[in-house]
Amino acid sequence: MSLKQSPCKDEIIAEAKRLGFYKIGFAKVRSVEKASASQYADWISVGCHGEMSYLDRYHDVRNNPQQLLPSAKTIIVCAASYYPAKKQSIELPQIATYALGRDYHEVLRERLMLLADFVGGETRVCVDTAPLRERYWAVQAGVGFVGRNSQLIIPDAGSYFFLGEILTSIEFPADTPLTQSCLECGRCVDSCPGNAIIGNGAIDARRCLSYLTIEYKGDFPEGFSLGNRLYGCDECQAVCPHNSTPIFTSIPDFEPSDELLSLDKKTISELTPELFSMIFRHSAIKRTKLMGLLRNLKALD
Repeated sequence: MSLKQSPCKDEIIAEAKRLGFYKIGFAKVRSVEKASASQYADWISVGCHGEMSYLDRYHDVRNNPQQLLPSAKTIIVCAASYYPAKKQSIELPQIATYALGRDYHEVLRERLMLLADFVGGETRVCVDTAPLRERYWAVQAGVGFVGRNSQLIIPDAGSYFFLGEILTSIEFPADTPLTQSCLECGRCVDSCPGNAIIGNGAIDARRCLSYLTIEYKGDFPEGFSLGNRLYGCDECQAVCPHNSTPIFTSIPDFEPSDELLSLDKKTISELTPELFSMIFRHSAIKRTKLMGLLRNLKALD
């Protein structure tokens, strides 16, 4: 009985696109370059990660993906657009675009597991939760480059994309790393409401409204205002020239429900724990919990 032959790169790319991924790249599994590892360590050492203590753990794994899968030879990076056809009215409390649809952890994992079965060999699927330098590997795989706002930007497609990875024991030819940058443009820096963008793809999370409305668990200072941003912030992406013609998602799960699109201040203020759980059961917004969402609501203009 003959063993199943592994698919070639073109076949994997075709299958990934069938599953809703827009861009796919391949990189050789190896240790993260010393300069990049040092840059990350420096970012942590000055406290720019805020209270996200999980970012200061498992540095050995972050710097070597083989710690996640010892047999890994290739990392396949997949990018899926989350930009929906329907958006909120600007008068309503704003939710970051990535959180308008179903929780991406669930959606991408389901699709990446199918793709991993297609790839074969020993595999491990990663969707944001494993200590993997996702954007670093996306650059190595030629998928995109990191902008000044730390977002991965796919040339001619923009940054409204989720990333997911498959580590596989099968060795595939690696793609050429992308060396493009956007350092000559400062629109995101000038537009950031918290002045959180410190350059060279680094963010001071302690000033970032996405961090403050999602990850930060404390009380806001007296008089603090989020403007009209209830959960997350898209400002640096909204002003980015690379997002002038965003790629609409082909994954129905990333389209928002009418119920979520109609949420106004009154409805949010009257949410019970049961209603919160029902509305956000399969949403990334559940991360902030009802108490966090109500805290954010009080800080809106």
